[in-house]
Amino acid sequence: MFLHNLKYELLSNIRMKDSIFWMMCFPIILGTFFYLGFGKIYDNEIVFSKIPVAVVEVTEDEAFDAAVKTIEAEEEPLFSFTYTDRAEAEKLLVDGDIEGIITVDDELSLTFFKSEIDQTIIKSFVEQFVSQKAVITDTAMNAPEKLPEVMEKLTAAADAIDNESLSGGNMNPYDSYFQNLITMAAMFGLTTGVLCATRNQGNLSAIGARKSVSPKHGFVTLLSSFIAAYITQLISVIIAVSFVVFVLKINLGDNIPMVYLSGAIGALAGVSIGFFVGSVGRASENVKSAAATAVSMFMCFLSGLMVLNMKAVVQEHCPIVNRINPAALTSELFYCLTLYDDYRRYTENAVSLLIISAVFITGGFLLTRRKTYENL
Repeated sequence: MFLHNLKYELLSNIRMKDSIFWMMCFPIILGTFFYLGFGKIYDNEIVFSKIPVAVVEVTEDEAFDAAVKTIEAEEEPLFSFTYTDRAEAEKLLVDGDIEGIITVDDELSLTFFKSEIDQTIIKSFVEQFVSQKAVITDTAMNAPEKLPEVMEKLTAAADAIDNESLSGGNMNPYDSYFQNLITMAAMFGLTTGVLCATRNQGNLSAIGARKSVSPKHGFVTLLSSFIAAYITQLISVIIAVSFVVFVLKINLGDNIPMVYLSGAIGALAGVSIGFFVGSVGRASENVKSAAATAVSMFMCFLSGLMVLNMKAVVQEHCPIVNRINPAALTSELFYCLTLYDDYRRYTENAVSLLIISAVFITGGFLLTRRKTYENL
């Protein structure tokens, strides 16, 4: 009987075209707009790559040549140097193939066509080289016995500056939009849960009235309806995760099964809260569905779906909200997978979501099963 009920509940859910659009199609459409809007901003404007620089050597400078060789020998060199003459260097600069020209003469000089972050880095490198060269030259002339000590300190200072990730994870802040997009797909489960609850109450829907007079056991009917609602929402989340990871190729971490698990936990929380909301009061199905949609979008807003740093703002002014907001907890699961190497923080948030789900499921079942009707 249970499987029979589950089958037809699933078929009934799939036939709800409006709900299917919002659950499955809307996240894909919004994700596409996100990707077109800022999908490559981080790669193009924030992530550093080798800065191409031309070197015009008017006079030979062994110290500068040694510095260039040292930089090029690094595992991830900051600069890509091209030795050439003045005419060719200027042509490369005009064509945009290099970011600047370093002229090696009695003094080093720079030539730029614009002033942006790459040019600032080149200038800093040249200034640091000139400063260190002056220190070494002065020491060699006035206190040659201290030269090894000075060289050692300068080398130590240079080695102390290294590009090191704090976690080994993905630091792209714009990917949080896509994390919250999947969170939104999970939170749409509030609407699915509301429909599950109202369609098992005889005073709120015709379907609920027929179920109430059915000889089938009420708990079995309600349980199969809830599981069918969760499966429908889970399919929606799976589609959203697959689209973000495999179509848009957004980095959500290396552990893809855990990404799907995170979406599944979030979907359970969404359906559970909606199920409880649908079980409370005598408002119509449409009113409860509208309220569930508004609540889910507000929770997603607080988690950062519309404003990138909103969750940080909430954390600063009212941190308890992030601890009880299912959308914030769900997006935090994806954040943990992309940024942290261990699962301690992930586990804490996952357990919180499961506890929230258990509380609302229990409340929903108690409220729904206790209802009786004088007439239908």
